[in-house]
Amino acid sequence: MNGDDEPRESILAVVHETALGLYDAGVIDKQTMREFDELCLTPVHDFTAEDIRSLRERVHVSQSVFAQHLNVNKSLVSQWERGEKRPSGPSLKLHALVEKNGLAAIM
Repeated sequence: MNGDDEPRESILAVVHETALGLYDAGVIDKQTMREFDELCLTPVHDFTAEDIRSLRERVHVSQSVFAQHLNVNKSLVSQWERGEKRPSGPSLKLHALVEKNGLAAIM
């Protein structure tokens, strides 16, 4: 995550908290609340082999430890880092969460 994302995320957190209060008070409906929830989801993007290796190194863990946190085997992490395979589905979302919030986000 770069520094430019922080003000946007802070604003979204305030907007979401306000919307939740309005929902609890009965001022906005479920559909509108779902739309606010969707705005606050961690965006997911494709990760290159270099992105994955850099992310793992940034959180200072080995391939084995990274694999344990992602609930995959070490050989899959190695394949991702060599570009032989790419993460998808839940693994891709976990990568995005680690990228945004660090490894503690999925512990």
